[in-house]
Amino acid sequence: MKEPKKPGLQILVVDDEPTVLDSIRMVLSHLGHTVQTADSGAAALGLLTPDRFNLVITDYFMNGMKGDELATVIKQRQPGLPIIMATAYADELKADGRLKGQVDYLLIKPFSMAELMAAIDQVTAGR
Repeated sequence: MKEPKKPGLQILVVDDEPTVLDSIRMVLSHLGHTVQTADSGAAALGLLTPDRFNLVITDYFMNGMKGDELATVIKQRQPGLPIIMATAYADELKADGRLKGQVDYLLIKPFSMAELMAAIDQVTAGR
């Protein structure tokens, strides 16, 4: 017997690169998720209300507020909200421990959509 399909997630994607936002939004929407995008940390915080999102996917290096700063504020407001951070600076961020307790999954750029889906599955398991 087939397992019933899980309902789609409400996902906030944050990146200051419009092409990245569009690509991720299109793929995740096609997979049945509802996706809201923000082009900065400040814009993301303006969208963040309790129980609105099941997941945040953010870039690390953005103009203004960086992804680690955004993650810190999100975890203060909604400690249980999973955060995936995409970055090309994974080694440096892991080494200095800056993301400990703030980010649930570190996705190394460039990444494939299969890697993104595996990260989403990992941080939302049991929801």
